[in-house]
Amino acid sequence: MNLLSVERLAKRYGPRLLFEDISFGLEKGQKAAIVARNGTGKSTLLKCIAGLEAPDSGTIAFNKGVRVGYLDQNVHMASARSLVDEMLDHDDPVSKAIRAYEHAVAKGEEGKVLQQAIDRMEELKAWDHEARIKGMLHRFGLRDMEQPVNTLSGGQQKRLALARVLADRPDLLILDEPTNHLDILMIEQLEEELSDPSLTLLLVTHDRYFLDNVCDEILELEYGKFTRYKGNYSYYVEKKALADEVREATQQHLRGLMRRELEWVRKMPRARGTKSKSRLDKFDEIKAQATRRYDKDEVKLEVKTDRLGGKVIEVRNLTKGWGDPSDKPRYKPVVEHFSYSLKKGDRIGIVGPNGIGKSTFLDLLTKRTPPDQGKVTIGDTVVLGTFGQQGLQLKEDQRIIEVVRDIAEVIPLNKGRTLSASQLLERFLFDKEQQYQYVSTLSGGERRRLQLCMTLMRNPNVLILDEPTNDLDIPTLNALEDFLTDLDVCLLIVSHDRFFMDKLCTKLLVFEGEGRIREWVGNYTELREQQLAASRQAAIRKAQGERPAAPPAARTTSPKLRKLTYAERLELERLVMELPALEERQKQLTQGLSEQGIGHEEIARRSLELEETVRQLDLMTERWMELDERSNARP
Repeated sequence: MNLLSVERLAKRYGPRLLFEDISFGLEKGQKAAIVARNGTGKSTLLKCIAGLEAPDSGTIAFNKGVRVGYLDQNVHMASARSLVDEMLDHDDPVSKAIRAYEHAVAKGEEGKVLQQAIDRMEELKAWDHEARIKGMLHRFGLRDMEQPVNTLSGGQQKRLALARVLADRPDLLILDEPTNHLDILMIEQLEEELSDPSLTLLLVTHDRYFLDNVCDEILELEYGKFTRYKGNYSYYVEKKALADEVREATQQHLRGLMRRELEWVRKMPRARGTKSKSRLDKFDEIKAQATRRYDKDEVKLEVKTDRLGGKVIEVRNLTKGWGDPSDKPRYKPVVEHFSYSLKKGDRIGIVGPNGIGKSTFLDLLTKRTPPDQGKVTIGDTVVLGTFGQQGLQLKEDQRIIEVVRDIAEVIPLNKGRTLSASQLLERFLFDKEQQYQYVSTLSGGERRRLQLCMTLMRNPNVLILDEPTNDLDIPTLNALEDFLTDLDVCLLIVSHDRFFMDKLCTKLLVFEGEGRIREWVGNYTELREQQLAASRQAAIRKAQGERPAAPPAARTTSPKLRKLTYAERLELERLVMELPALEERQKQLTQGLSEQGIGHEEIARRSLELEETVRQLDLMTERWMELDERSNARP
């Protein structure tokens, strides 16, 4: 069943043409990604399809009754509303009932207020929806339902926005850079959420592992045309290379044919009939095809690096936390008593969940943030280049060429060569016309490309990159990876892009929480395989241990429940029904891990599900025992 049809769509901003004559469709269950360079209008195209912007021409048609969900590239929630209010931002009766019930429970309401909230939930049969909403939030690491959304970090706000759009169960989900600002574990969780075969997906992302794991079709926008590749990103890369070879061979053939036809044109008498005119028309057609430019504009990265001495960055007994150390519940340690020496040639990735302090750690190393204890020493020969995740803070009415000239008019390169500011910008795909446009006209990816240009033009020999892949297109990422692979510099990288980390990093600093940091020699995929194997073994050992017996499924509540509130009696009844099913699922998963012939990805998925099932079972059993004991207590 066709859910979406796009016909001959076109859009321009002022004199700048973003795209034209775009046509494609999506069938139910398809998961497609748009791949194109920054500035070609990918985000604008998604907004047009989602109904947030109007195209200049063309039509967008949805099948009758299709529900569309959209996630913007940039999520910013400034409201002081609670998390549950933001999550259930609808006026329907069920959403209102759940909000009222959650607020009553959070405030410790009893008596009439709580009873009215419970009665309304019963009347609307909203318990299942409430449980699904809570489950979605928990899976994305959001548990405090009353927390104001404007106190959430950028990554937490992105997770909330994802949970909200997924909870609405859209038929067609449109996602613009969904992995930006998510840590790697949350990206893996999102991949699992999007695996639903009934979900139709259209997205833009630069995360190549994510494209491989989620998408079954790539829509490439290049040279003003859409080309469809029926497969994941790896398939696209392979077929794209073959298509480029065929196109180049075809052009070579057409150039030879054009030369032969050109000789005939030169020799042909001027007065000829219809056949000659037809051949001339054919020659014009061949010439247009043979001389069409398919040159790829590629980012050309080059720096002049100064000699780096043996001493790079050393930290001794580094300690930093937020809050008062004497107030243990509120104190958040970032790093405690950490010592390390960054050596020449090191390529280190820094990994850990969002909010654990990775960016703060980089600020400590660059002395932008003072430590509570310890010392950071930077070598005399070090030239730091930092690429922060916050992007550029530029004047919107400043021209692009002026931004670069503010740093330097002339940029020195190796072997005595130099580049002017304009020539450098051309290497970063800003042509002469665009250089004199205002910063306000740049897309998110173009701003990041300009930021990369400004970082590298300082000719650093130690590069500190904090989420460098956000908003960069895939060709720019490939160019950056190849450049950094061959560059003789020290690298410190914080990134959620697993492909980027695997290609560049030879060891990792793993943030484990509570200020603990450990070194891992190897890349991220190897670390994750080790973590999953350890998690699987721990889950199996835990599953084989003794557990308090669950209540029999046939058990019914009795008059002794009078010591519980009505809401607690309902909770106990639900636990009585749910615990046996959860234990059966745990048993199935444990047995499933021993099956022969299952792949690595399936083992990882089952291990994660088993870990989550065991965790839920522990919590539910503990809660059941508490309620059951109270229900059987004598008055």
